[in-house]
Amino acid sequence: MASPAAIQRSQLSPSSSPLQRLSTFKNPAASTTTTGTSTSAASPLDSFANDPILSPFLSPSFSTTSFSSAALSSGSPASTAERLHSAIRLLESQIRTEVLSRHPELLNQLSSLKHAEHALSTVRSAVASLQSSVLRVRSELSDPHKSIQTKTLQLSNLHSTTELLQHTIRALRLSKKLRDLASASETEPEKLDLAKAAQLHCEILSMCHEYDLVGIEIVDEELKLVREIGERLRAEAMKVLENGMEGLNQAEVGTGLQVFYNLGELKVTVEQLVNKYKGIGVKSIGAALDMKAISMGGGGGGFGPGGIRGSGTPQIGGGAKARDGLWQRVGSCMDQLHSIMVAVWHLERVLSKKRDPFTHALLLEEVIKEGDTMLTERVWEALVKSFASQMKSVFTASSFVKEIFTTGYPKLFSIIENLLDRISRDTDVKGVSPAISLEGKEQMVAAIEIFQTAFLTLCLSRLSDLVNTIFPVSSRGSVPSKDQISKIISRIQEEIEAVQVDGRLTLLVLREIGKVLLLLAERAEYQISAGHEARQISGAATPAQLRNFVLSQHLQEIHTRISSIVMKLPSIAAEVLSPSLGVIYGVARDAVTPLFKAMIDRLESCILQIHDQNFGVLGMDAAMDNNASPYMEELQKCVLHFRTEFLSRLLPSSANARIETICTQLVRNMAARVLILFVRHASLVRPLSESGKLRMARDMAELELTVGQSLFPVEQLGAPYRALRAFRPLIFLETSQLASSPLLQDLPLNVILHHLYSRGPDELLSPMQRNKLTPLQYSLWLDSQGEDQIWKGVKATLDDYAVKVRSRGDKEFSPVYPLMIQLGSSFLENVQGSRRA
Repeated sequence: MASPAAIQRSQLSPSSSPLQRLSTFKNPAASTTTTGTSTSAASPLDSFANDPILSPFLSPSFSTTSFSSAALSSGSPASTAERLHSAIRLLESQIRTEVLSRHPELLNQLSSLKHAEHALSTVRSAVASLQSSVLRVRSELSDPHKSIQTKTLQLSNLHSTTELLQHTIRALRLSKKLRDLASASETEPEKLDLAKAAQLHCEILSMCHEYDLVGIEIVDEELKLVREIGERLRAEAMKVLENGMEGLNQAEVGTGLQVFYNLGELKVTVEQLVNKYKGIGVKSIGAALDMKAISMGGGGGGFGPGGIRGSGTPQIGGGAKARDGLWQRVGSCMDQLHSIMVAVWHLERVLSKKRDPFTHALLLEEVIKEGDTMLTERVWEALVKSFASQMKSVFTASSFVKEIFTTGYPKLFSIIENLLDRISRDTDVKGVSPAISLEGKEQMVAAIEIFQTAFLTLCLSRLSDLVNTIFPVSSRGSVPSKDQISKIISRIQEEIEAVQVDGRLTLLVLREIGKVLLLLAERAEYQISAGHEARQISGAATPAQLRNFVLSQHLQEIHTRISSIVMKLPSIAAEVLSPSLGVIYGVARDAVTPLFKAMIDRLESCILQIHDQNFGVLGMDAAMDNNASPYMEELQKCVLHFRTEFLSRLLPSSANARIETICTQLVRNMAARVLILFVRHASLVRPLSESGKLRMARDMAELELTVGQSLFPVEQLGAPYRALRAFRPLIFLETSQLASSPLLQDLPLNVILHHLYSRGPDELLSPMQRNKLTPLQYSLWLDSQGEDQIWKGVKATLDDYAVKVRSRGDKEFSPVYPLMIQLGSSFLENVQGSRRA
């Protein structure tokens, strides 16, 4: 709850005078009365705030100068002055009234001030007494404090001096040990414990730095000796380290690294070594490809001993020597790079295994932080970058080096591959990463890719020029000789053998050879004749046909010999050249295929004449006639003509009879086609009497003899020959014996069914008769259909026959009807069973 005084203070307006506020502490009641009086008395003063002349006096920022200037400039300064005098008189009257009304309060306040002044004098005397006491205490404590401060400083200095002396003594003792080690090794350097000496050296320097011993005369003298010994230690340690890296001695490398670790200079030293080996490698690469350096290899007038002119061009007769010198330098450079990478790898290997015997810290972690590249990667990256740069430079700046590396790219690639293999083999240690990653190897190979592209271009150019020479674009009708074809094959073989040492390069060269083979096929196809002259078979072989024969044989020779070369290579090589060889084979086949098609068509036309013969004649005269039918005689004449004029030129000689050629395949296909057509049309012959059967059997014997002697050995024709041999005795069997005869296994179903028509009644029409087709049309239809479709055609004729018989009221069918139904049903069951299987 608020006190009465607080309530009284809260009732006062902000505009109350200081005297009013002071009086409230003495007489609250009077204050209340006074407040009401002052409110009424102050009312005349309220007009000051609204008066334009007097209101500026109430502003905190009132300026007499500004007010005077404004009054003078207003035009009525006299009235303003009068107003000010009136206001002054009003204020004086108000002040007088306030003093009179508050007289008792002012007297009370005066009494309070006297009491306050008395209390203040009492405080002043107490403060003076306290000051005198403090001064007396200060005078009494000043001397002891100064004494204690001095003694404390002396004690601190004594302690510092003692510690400095202790560290100095220890440093001197360590220095003496170090000097003793160094002096003991002067007579027997191999007995110097480098690691221990380095530890002492590092400890002495660390102590001098940590405890600020520099400046002590005896210590400074010792430090000179310590630093001299340190230089000697660094030199000895570096010597041991480099010897260990060169000799791949892990103990020596470990000793050298331990020394520099103890010296606190391991990371710096390793970085210096790595940079040193980088520099050696880069310098070696530059020297190997410096043609001026090659030319300075010996004396000889104005030219270098390597036969190089000042401009880098070989002099006459000196190219071979310069070439040998270049290859020798490249080989030496690769040896140098191998030594560098193995040495750096050996350093990295020891770092990854060596630990400090006291802290057990792995030395590799001191050199390579997390995320940093390994030492071998740094060195290899620098070497590859320099090598790639030099290769690009010599490719553009030195035509001589470009020619050597382009023509000898397989050798250059072999050198690089050998380098990579040696490094991988020599750094292949279980538990340790190899010196070069797979990506690093690819980078090195990519550095010579510019010469690889040039080499492949040169390879393609050489072979293409050879093809263009043999098959000039401007000349059509020219046929290359066997020597020219052999030259192409030999050149292709040489290109393959030159790169056979590397599988990847072999595939690249094979792709270029594939392009050349396609070009060769294109040029040969351009020379092939395809008009009527190339397809004529009635007369002797025309020049166009002879040209086609030679071109086909040449292409076959290329296909055969290149295929035999590729067979000795990995299977992927055959996949690369297979499309191109297929095109060569296709062009060789297309050169003679129209001729063989014309011959087959002519022989088929002869066989079709079998339908013009009457095999239904009865009588002994027909049976005793031993002469072949006219159509067979014509067929024999055609085959003999084909053999004499065409096949004798296409088929291989007797010495090479076993070689499978395109023409051999075509002749075999032609012989098989003749047998198939004959059996087909013989089965369609109707009617067929007993004498007709004998005559047909003689024709089959003549056909077998003719085909075997003039076309192809019939024994090697397979199914067509077995069908011919089975059809001959089949025609003499009784109908009742056919169903169980084993001869049916060697004959197509359609041949058996067609032959059975010849044994049936005339009203049982064959599909050819039912559809009113010619023998040629029906034969073409048979070629385009399968056995199931042919059976459907046969079944339709059987159904028509059954309808006719039933329409007459007969109950018996011809014996061939149930037999044909049985054979067709068995065929369908076999087909459905094979589909389900």
